[in-house]
Amino acid sequence: MKINLIAFGIAKEIINTPECILEVTNPCSIGSLKQILMEKYEEFQKIQSIKFAINEDYQEDHFLLKEGDEVVIIPPVSGG
Repeated sequence: MKINLIAFGIAKEIINTPECILEVTNPCSIGSLKQILMEKYEEFQKIQSIKFAINEDYQEDHFLLKEGDEVVIIPPVSGG
């Protein structure tokens, strides 16, 4: 199934684009998506805390994705 992946901050730099379509197996949970991203882009393994919003709502690792979901990668934010 295809999901719309949107990335911000360091995540955008890692995947080298702010938005892309990603093909994943069905069913696919947020936890599985994290594994896929870490295998495809090793730099994700260095990020301590990463959140995901699905269709504008934050979700946990057990949440199951559906075809066409908008998945936003929200990396840790530093400021000062």
